[in-house]
Amino acid sequence: MNHQLQSLSDAIRAVLDIKDAVREEALRQSRELTRLSATTVRSIHRHEFENAHQGLQQAAQRATELNVLREKHPDIYYAGYVQDALKEYAEACLLNALVQGEHALPTFSELQLEVPAYLNALCEAASECRRHILDLLRRGDTAKAERLLADMDDIYYMLVTFDYPDAITGGLRRSVDALRAVLERTRGDVTITAIQRELEEALQKGSQQP
Repeated sequence: MNHQLQSLSDAIRAVLDIKDAVREEALRQSRELTRLSATTVRSIHRHEFENAHQGLQQAAQRATELNVLREKHPDIYYAGYVQDALKEYAEACLLNALVQGEHALPTFSELQLEVPAYLNALCEAASECRRHILDLLRRGDTAKAERLLADMDDIYYMLVTFDYPDAITGGLRRSVDALRAVLERTRGDVTITAIQRELEEALQKGSQQP
């Protein structure tokens, strides 16, 4: 019996050693993916789109490495830290597409992401658009700010249609409620800026009349 237990113990230890090594590597890759995604978002807001493109390429490689876990180690793949990192990556991809005015947003299939993580990433990307819109308003690019606001609006009204339990959507409802507040504040900022610009133009035309 003692010999059998020793053999059983050795076999179990070998499995757990592999699992522990995979987990540690997944943690490292998740941290790196989160860092790359955050750096990419910062580059987007700074209009450094070449840097953002390079960041997304590096992040895509890390995401691919993490997605390999889906089949071999699903318990690690579906752990919170892996899904959170993949969500951050998706948010960076979606924000880049929104800001640059691309016709098609990357889908959850293209990003190899679970639907709940994708929906929350889309919601957070829409909220992140506020920062870019305020920057556009400071630059005087009201037209692009209004276009991006319309995209935020469309995303919000799409997301509110997913009226499922939080257990299915990953707590999407709370994120959508937060997006609604961000959207309304942003709409107010864009409206006020547009009115101010119209008044300035009217005053300028009036001062030029003889």
